[in-house]
This record gives sequence, structure tokens and C-alpha cells, in this order.
Amino acid sequence: MIPQDFLDQINPKRYIVPIGEKFHWQDYDPADTAGLKSKVEARELLEAGIKKLAAYQDILYAQNIYALLIIFQAMDAAGKDSTIKHVMSGLNPQGCSVYSFKAPSAEDLDHDYLWRANRALPERGCIGIFNRSYYEEVLVVRVHPDLLNRQQLPPEAKGKHIWRDRFKDINCYERYLSRNGILILKFFLNISKDEQKKRFLERINRPEKNWKFSLDDARDRSHWQDYQDAYADVFRYTSTAWAPWHIIPANHKWFARLMVAHFIYQKMASLDLHYPVMSEAHKQQLQEAKAMLENEPD
Repeated sequence: MIPQDFLDQINPKRYIVPIGEKFHWQDYDPADTAGLKSKVEARELLEAGIKKLAAYQDILYAQNIYALLIIFQAMDAAGKDSTIKHVMSGLNPQGCSVYSFKAPSAEDLDHDYLWRANRALPERGCIGIFNRSYYEEVLVVRVHPDLLNRQQLPPEAKGKHIWRDRFKDINCYERYLSRNGILILKFFLNISKDEQKKRFLERINRPEKNWKFSLDDARDRSHWQDYQDAYADVFRYTSTAWAPWHIIPANHKWFARLMVAHFIYQKMASLDLHYPVMSEAHKQQLQEAKAMLENEPD
């Protein structure tokens, strides 16, 4: 029997990128499970965690002060969709939204690269989930430079310091959001190259999963190291005190889901969440309404 305080005994620093330090991939094992042995144990802990998340979400919605923005980034087949599905399964859909960042449209390209993200931000009291995000602008665009030429940027915006400048812009943007009560959790689901290959082959061999795979996915594997280098810079330069990066081991989907739920729970537990305090006038109105209802004629 796994102890209920198992997750509280895990040092969170094990999965959070240190601020201002050089990033080393070898510090993060994609197969790590923190000693947890089976998906059955993980499922029990996840179910208990989802109930706690649902309770906090109800208060978040009622209080209507904070919003929570959860960002998921990963290599293909790391399990973003299934993690979102399982972790958010017990939440009220009225206070939760998911936005998936596909290739930018013509309208998107007529604006700055943060424009479409800004339009999708969660309202106060709500949880917003970005399946991929504006970080694609310092990842896929960096690995595939031809995409930059489609962004209709002035020449001076495409200079040799473009990635440094974008890191600064993103940090300022996230600082602005956090100062205004939109709190940010950033997750990278970390899988090994071998595990990705295994999942790709499964998608090909199982007809019901064929729709999740394309030849471009296989071709992009040739850029694996380029993506690793780009992500290393993202973690090094955009893990901040107000929006740190969490590197979640994802070779075992059941462990990734559990850890994501745990960090979301910890974030919400750290807030001053409480139901709105009713004024004396409002309490008096409630008593009057109660009396009216109880004295209604049959």
C-alpha cells in the first residue's frame, strides 16, 4: 500500500529547472518514477489528487481573482493529450479551457507572435491549458528557420540576437501575466528517443491510432538533437521565479500524469483561495429569501 504522503516526500527541486543555471539533460531521467512501482499505485494517487484539484477549482472559480495558465511542451508522442485528458478529467469544464497551438494561420501571421496566445488566456477564476504554446516560436521556428521568413517581420527583428530577444520578451510577458493574477505552470514532458520510436511504431501498427501519425513526424526525428539544444536554451533562459519550468519524466505515462497533477495541486494550495466573504447586507438578504421560500403557500 503506497502511503498517502508519498508525493509530499518527493523533493520538487528534482523536477524544476534551476533559475539562471546552465541546463544539463543528464540531470533529468525520462524513465524516473521516484520509486513508484506500478500504474495501479499511481492511479490511486491520481484519483485522490483529482478530487482535491476539483475542490480547489470550485473555490478558484467562486473567488474570481486568480487564473491558472498551464503550458505543455514536449517532443511528439510524449503524451500531452492523454495527460491533459486524465489530469483534467474530474474538473468542471465550465471553468476550464484547452487551446491547441497548430501552425499559425494567415491571420496569426499578420500579428505579433504572442497575439494568438493573448486571445486564448483564461479568464479570472478559470484554468487555461495551452497544448504547445508561444514557445513554439523559439523551438520549431528555430529548428526550421524557413518558418521565420513567413512571419513578415522587419529585417532588424530577424538579426543574430532574435532568440535572446524573444526569451526576454517571453519572460517579460509572463511576468506581466503573473503580476495581474494569471499564474503560470510550465511542463515539459520528457521522453527518450527510444520511447518516442516505440510510440510512433504503435501508432502505425494500430489502425485506431493511425490518425495521430504522419510522415512529417518521422522526418522531424532527424532534428532530435536540434530540438534538444533549442529546449536546453529555453529552459536555461526562461525558467524564472514567477514561471519555472518543470521537467516531467514521461517514459511512463502514468507517472507523468501523477506528477503533473501533483504540481498543479501544490500551486493551487499555495494560493490564498477562499470562498467570497458575504457582507452583512448580503447575509440579511439571504435570510429574507429563505423566509420567503419557506413561507410559500403549497
